[in-house]
Amino acid sequence: MSKILVYTIGVYGYTEENFFEQLAKHNINTFVDIRRRRGMRGKRYSFVNSSYLQLKLKKIGIEYLYIKELSPTDEIRETQKNADQKLRTTKHTRAQLDSLFISKYNTECLEKFDFENFLGKFNEDDNLVLFCVEENPEACHRSLVAKKMKDLYGITVIHL
Repeated sequence: MSKILVYTIGVYGYTEENFFEQLAKHNINTFVDIRRRRGMRGKRYSFVNSSYLQLKLKKIGIEYLYIKELSPTDEIRETQKNADQKLRTTKHTRAQLDSLFISKYNTECLEKFDFENFLGKFNEDDNLVLFCVEENPEACHRSLVAKKMKDLYGITVIHL
């Protein structure tokens, strides 16, 4: 299992063209969407709205998986929102996750998720990408998921 490569990617800062170029450049064959809400407001990032995204990925030969269990609950998200408000920052400019968010996410999501079963579905030469929206992986729960995979199975993680 340790030869599987796990990438992470957000959407902020990308155009549609360079977002999909990154997936192709890194030979991604499975796109794992771990957002709670799979829609984006406005036109700028509409290419990652669920329906469009799934059609586009299918056209370019990348499997799409939605793993809701790896998305933070509304209550956990509210914890981060409150921390962002105290620091007067936004999810676009956040540098890191709040310690309470991390603790709750680890307990309520990561500790309950069956990583062995999930990762057992893939071949050693598969390249997965964990997707959420934040540009900075350290400001997003996808970095916590990737770290857990690395800690449990020694999987190589690359943040795009």
